[in-house]
Amino acid sequence: MNFYFKEINIAITRRSRPATHSIETRLTGDPIVRLWLLRLLVPLGCHKDFIRKNGFANDLMAQQLGLGAWVEKASQDFEPGEVLTELRKDLREVEKESISLDLAACLSQNIQRLSDLVGLSETDRRILEFAVMLQSERVLDDAAGWLGNLSSVKVFHSLSVVLALPESEVRAALAPNGPLARSGLVSIDRRGSSTLRGKLDLLSETFADHICSAETDPVNLLRGMVTLAGPARLTLSDYSHITSSLDILRPYLRHAIATARSGVNIYLHGAPGMGKSELARVLAAELGSELFEVASEDADGDPVCGHRRLRGFSAAQSFLTQREALIVFDEVEDVFNNGDSLFGRKSTAQSQKAWVNRILEINVVPTLWLSNSIGSLDPAFVRRFDMVIELPIPPKSQRMRIIGQQCQDLLEPGAIAMVAESQVLAPAVVARAAAVVSCIRGELGASKAADAFIRLINSTLEAQGHATVRPNDPNQLSSIYDPCFIRADADLAQIAAGLVESRSGRLCLYGPPGTGKTTYGRWIAEQMGVPLLVRRASDLMSKWVGGNEKNIAQAFREAESEGAVLLIDEVDSFLQDRRSNQRGWEITMVNEMLSQLECFGGVFMASTNLMAGLDQAALRRFDLKVKFDYLAPDQVAALLQRYCATLALDTPPPQVTAQAIRLRSLTPGDFATVMRQGRFRPIVSSAAFVTALEAECAVKEVAKAGIGFV
Repeated sequence: MNFYFKEINIAITRRSRPATHSIETRLTGDPIVRLWLLRLLVPLGCHKDFIRKNGFANDLMAQQLGLGAWVEKASQDFEPGEVLTELRKDLREVEKESISLDLAACLSQNIQRLSDLVGLSETDRRILEFAVMLQSERVLDDAAGWLGNLSSVKVFHSLSVVLALPESEVRAALAPNGPLARSGLVSIDRRGSSTLRGKLDLLSETFADHICSAETDPVNLLRGMVTLAGPARLTLSDYSHITSSLDILRPYLRHAIATARSGVNIYLHGAPGMGKSELARVLAAELGSELFEVASEDADGDPVCGHRRLRGFSAAQSFLTQREALIVFDEVEDVFNNGDSLFGRKSTAQSQKAWVNRILEINVVPTLWLSNSIGSLDPAFVRRFDMVIELPIPPKSQRMRIIGQQCQDLLEPGAIAMVAESQVLAPAVVARAAAVVSCIRGELGASKAADAFIRLINSTLEAQGHATVRPNDPNQLSSIYDPCFIRADADLAQIAAGLVESRSGRLCLYGPPGTGKTTYGRWIAEQMGVPLLVRRASDLMSKWVGGNEKNIAQAFREAESEGAVLLIDEVDSFLQDRRSNQRGWEITMVNEMLSQLECFGGVFMASTNLMAGLDQAALRRFDLKVKFDYLAPDQVAALLQRYCATLALDTPPPQVTAQAIRLRSLTPGDFATVMRQGRFRPIVSSAAFVTALEAECAVKEVAKAGIGFV
């Protein structure tokens, strides 16, 4: 196919022509590479840089082209004109055999496998062959380099000449929606000008080496871009806190794989260490599918940019079509949130929005996209995901099970319960700390292993800006807590069950101090498996005009964003009857609280010791008002027995129990106070425990009587 040639007749007397040999005996190396070299040198004019006045710019290339005899000549005997004539003659002879020229068997077979898998045309294959050899053969790259920096238009022309293809076919093959670009095998960089090699972007830096080295499964060509994930270490039971979402996700993924449904994309988000990657492995194991991960770093450990990761993902979508597989794309911030809003630089996804949208619409392998935050995703992309699932902190019961599994015999049951109280402790932090302590447990000894574990997780929590685990945290729910030990005018267990089901409600808890109002709120949050956000009057009151309203609004926003139960203690400070308010800021503060209360869709709990002074409009906004009171005699007796058993004291004899029952103003808070006293003032018997309770009640009586002058 010499349609691009113009025959040039030059009469030159070959005074020092080397010994004549046939072209077959003179040429060395890969025949098809020689053909491409000759086409670069002659019709594309690269001979101007190759043939110099006194020799060649590249002796290795000259040897490969059969011009070795010219290399050995002295500079004064070198004849550039004769060399060019020889090159033209050689090209004409090689062109006659061009149809029969083939690649090396290994490369040819690998490209044929890719062609069958991805659906490449003859033009696609020839461009891929040339792009691979351009990166593999140094002399071919050197010759192409003499073309200089090329625009995309000049790249199309150069390829049409080198490969003897119509330029229109080359342009179509390298179009953004063509099989080469869609599969990520070869794409053309349309930004500015560069060398031919720089403009033809292969799948990865190692792709050419892999495809030329040995016959291989096409999936192996994705090395450095996509890797096979390891086995799952957890089970679905470890994700019971998102069962409602998994009950939809699992059958949907099973259906997508069975029917080869396209455009299946699931977005999983949650704080680091919540087990998103592990959930992907669990789902793949459950479905009996292979799981492939889009790599975030290359074989040298260097990070892979967002654009390159998308290329790898696109290639995997083409290479894995005939497998029952899932793909997981972790750390999607690399793609969706790697811009710079300060300087106006768009993220990879935003700068290539049409391409990313098309990927999300036509991908044939179901994909799980993982991120630490939903905020990294443009709302325009969110709507293209079939499901958006948040992985929250597991509830306490789940946290206890995870900690128990990871720590095994490192921690006592009480210590496990204490660590599980942390609502921000990620499972991954637990696993890493347990692994470290297990390695050195022999040196630490059993007594110090638990302390080392607590120290490790606390250092991580502190570095993350969270509260640390404390052995005597007053905000922790007591291990002996039970709502049956609270005296209320409503069934507290039934209320909790209803809130767990509805996830919405506004409760006002009122009664004397210590009767368990705040602790009940903490227990409700634990039953719901969500954090408890407690705000007191001192947290919300401000000395600045409008500050109270801002703080109140912020508390409701924070609770809504975290999905937390919001409990405002001493709510009477904010909801005083407006008819008695004298100052304008007091009225606006009540109005703000009522407005926020009206709009809040989660669980809100307010506690107060002064029910009589609350605003009437506020009372109407509470779904339920529950009175907490002093313990009943049977509750006193049962709670005394429970505390004595916990402290390993003697079982209270009848007279000691009767002594406790006579105390009419006992609260659960009194029992907790006496137990805390035991840390620094040992309580040796049940009688001593009751004596301490009497002292607590006596203080209340003194407070009621007041102090004055007669």
